[in-house]
Amino acid sequence: MTHAPADTADETIPGFPMPRAAGCPFTPPPELMRLHAERPVSQVRLWDGTTPWLITRYDDQRALYGDNRLSVDPRRAGFPHFSAAFQQAYSQMPPSFLNMDDPDHARIRRMVTAPFTIKRIEAMRPAVQRMTDDFIDAMLDGPKPVDLVEALALPLPSLVICELLGVPYDDHEFFQSKSKVGVRRDASLDDSRAASGALLAYLDEQLRAKLADPADDLLSDLAARMQAGDLTRQEAAMLGLLLLGAGHETTANMIALGVLALLEHPDQLAVVRDTDDPKVLAGAVEEMLRYLTVVHNGQRRVALDDIEIGGRLIRAGEGVIIPGATGNWEPDRFPDPERLDLRRDARRHMAFGFGIHQCLGQPLARLELQVVYGTLFRRVPTLRRATDLEKIPFKDDGVVYGVYELPVSW
Repeated sequence: MTHAPADTADETIPGFPMPRAAGCPFTPPPELMRLHAERPVSQVRLWDGTTPWLITRYDDQRALYGDNRLSVDPRRAGFPHFSAAFQQAYSQMPPSFLNMDDPDHARIRRMVTAPFTIKRIEAMRPAVQRMTDDFIDAMLDGPKPVDLVEALALPLPSLVICELLGVPYDDHEFFQSKSKVGVRRDASLDDSRAASGALLAYLDEQLRAKLADPADDLLSDLAARMQAGDLTRQEAAMLGLLLLGAGHETTANMIALGVLALLEHPDQLAVVRDTDDPKVLAGAVEEMLRYLTVVHNGQRRVALDDIEIGGRLIRAGEGVIIPGATGNWEPDRFPDPERLDLRRDARRHMAFGFGIHQCLGQPLARLELQVVYGTLFRRVPTLRRATDLEKIPFKDDGVVYGVYELPVSW
């Protein structure tokens, strides 16, 4: 087969990530969607001048997610880093299982799978419902307008992951502030290193406490694994750090951004407000995940061997970026993808990735989103934006997309 040549001329290689269109906060960047339509396998230019491959078609993305010729290890040459700070941090910090290839990835993932099974997570629904109602009660009793991010979107998943891990909720402001630095693309090297170091030291201390006084929580399980020799102390701390950060940051952004999207689509808001059918709510959450795809700058990989995809040849050592939004907005898979349709069957979306590295905590995220969307609009049916859409600060600078603030009233 004849392979198309790589895009080598500077003027043919667009920069990545790409800006969203003004006034279209829920729509993927127009340049990204143009590439998806015209050159679904092409090169883009990153902050450091490197030109990894951008893979935009749904079928190609799923194929690459399952291809063991791609590595998630950011220490490998050619890996397409988000920023200089991320690159430096990965070179200095021990890897988490999120950035490991098999067999190490599988070994560690097996140790933390049990708490995230659908059955175990579903058993948490009454507790998550109670927490949600408590936060809404406090919001309704307070002054108006209120920032929904601070009142509900951030504290709820923080409290849930604290309960699951066995971390004192009194410390949530500390780990939230440090975690925010870790997902900012523009964070300085010193800030990123300091935030990660502080969180690792915190988790190490929590593990030490669990060794002395274990409880029925995930950190105690990790401490026991460490004591048995299944995990090193460093691996256990890194795993706790990953679960603590990922367990609240992505869900918090989905809650706030999803509420805003529903406020802008009142016909779809009515679907979640007026139903008491858990299947309808579950389906609505899948469509919200597809439509918003908050991990918006793509999953990153590096080729270990030559790979042919979409008529192009990716050579060993070249970086690969898989932007979930293009696959989730592919018309052949999701007709009229720009339309938010909460009755659409969107279960095959890839908002959580796909394959062996797909998000471990997705059952928990789904549960929290079902409870929040199904409760908030039922209890506060007159909820509305308290500022112009243009004044809402969006997280264009982060690895995870969302809003920094969402003023609402009722």
